[in-house]
Amino acid sequence: MRHSISHAACGLAIALALAPAAMAQTTRVAAEVKAGAYVADTSHSKVTWSVSHFGFSTYVGQFAGVTASLKLDPANLGATALDATVQTAAVGTLNPALDTHLKAPDFLDVAKFPTATFKATSVKSTGASTADITGDLTLHGVTRPVVLQATFTQAGVSPIDKKYTVGFSAMAVVKRSEFGIKTYVPAISDDVTLQIDTEFKAAS
Repeated sequence: MRHSISHAACGLAIALALAPAAMAQTTRVAAEVKAGAYVADTSHSKVTWSVSHFGFSTYVGQFAGVTASLKLDPANLGATALDATVQTAAVGTLNPALDTHLKAPDFLDVAKFPTATFKATSVKSTGASTADITGDLTLHGVTRPVVLQATFTQAGVSPIDKKYTVGFSAMAVVKRSEFGIKTYVPAISDDVTLQIDTEFKAAS
């Protein structure tokens, strides 16, 4: 057991020592991102949501374990392909009782609708490192168009796994009532703000 811990510590120390060199291989210029196919790193991809709670506070929760595939060419954004899936039962608020309620028919009804999906239909550049990603969001059995305001964060070789990695964040606001989730509207806000943070790994 001690040997395992020691080996793990040595591995982490080596990775941290090599991190500056690896980070030197990164870029924050979107046009320099390598074209190709990518898959989401589920350990570092999540959707954070927030709502107004009776006007007293902003309540925040997350969906972890996002899976997604991406085909990207910075020189031809119009050809971008993006498909993402969220397991609705992965909702988390650090409040077990609330998590159980969110999974019930009042809200996500995860037994009937175990996944939410997003499929991009168009991508339009809005700046040197930003784009609007329009796509179909399917949630609670309803499909509606949603626009994600996406921002490229960084690309390059990860100092940990040595894989070429591309990072993005995105934001959108959706009305949950439009997806048939109407419990406590408007006391708990109809508008749900989504903050998406994803790391993609080169598929090959």
